[in-house]
Amino acid sequence: MRATFLFIALAATSAAAAQPESKLPWKDAVPTPPAVAASPEFAKAVMPPVMVALPGMDDLQIWREIDYAGSSDPFVRMDVYAPRNKARGKRPAVFFLHGGVGTNGQAKDWGIYQSWGRLAAASGLVGVTFTHRLGYPETKVTEGAADVAAAITHVRTNASAYGIDPDRLCVAAFSAAGPLLSPYMTGAPEHVRCLVSVYTFLDIRQTKEHQASESPETRDAYSPILKLASAGRKTPLLLVRAGNDTIPTLLDSMDRFAVEALKADYPVTLINLPGAPHGFDNKAWSPRGEEAILQVLSFFKQHLVAKQ
Repeated sequence: MRATFLFIALAATSAAAAQPESKLPWKDAVPTPPAVAASPEFAKAVMPPVMVALPGMDDLQIWREIDYAGSSDPFVRMDVYAPRNKARGKRPAVFFLHGGVGTNGQAKDWGIYQSWGRLAAASGLVGVTFTHRLGYPETKVTEGAADVAAAITHVRTNASAYGIDPDRLCVAAFSAAGPLLSPYMTGAPEHVRCLVSVYTFLDIRQTKEHQASESPETRDAYSPILKLASAGRKTPLLLVRAGNDTIPTLLDSMDRFAVEALKADYPVTLINLPGAPHGFDNKAWSPRGEEAILQVLSFFKQHLVAKQ
């Protein structure tokens, strides 16, 4: 098994390893990135679409390969998914943050993130997917965080071109991207209205990859569990827990985070999926999995869509 990608190195024991790669169902889908195609097992884990589909996912306005960070790395790019109907004015946007992977993995083009971008747009929002520098085995947390900040700045600066309301944004992190939520948990700018954490690391002080790659100061700064009691506005957060997540220390960090969030009276909402694996959202369909994905979309709209 290749150790190039965090997802496959730690999570390929899930049901995805036995699941054939799904052909993406949209006529304008991006094909499997070459680095992913080179590892069939990895492709089986990340290329299938999310188990939920909504009307309109195949009829969107899409901007692709945006150089959002002014990077010399040709893979540090962004896609923006928006509804075609512009009559409703500016729309809120959701940023989807992938886990640790080399940029040549082109995570924004994985079926799972193409799906999430389309799901957001089909729900009346704008989905923003982008490849950033969060890595594995060298974790590169600060580089990933800089790219997230650059993505937000780019979208806010160019909001009118994409039909986005720059003051209604949400950040949704998956897997190893959990630490990148830290700057937006307390005292964040008002335009970051909500956060979503889907099977993520929330305490990187105890993970061997972060211990090997990051200074103690960086591990503290990017462990969301340490931000719960900080001063300032507390950004509402949805925590999605997969009960059979076998990645070392991940589930423990989520469980301790939930306990500490309640102690700190932090505005957290918890969704628990008993028996679900890491990366449940693009595995075989299940009633509870579908329910959780629809609840995530509902959370976006609850916190981003202006009340009439």
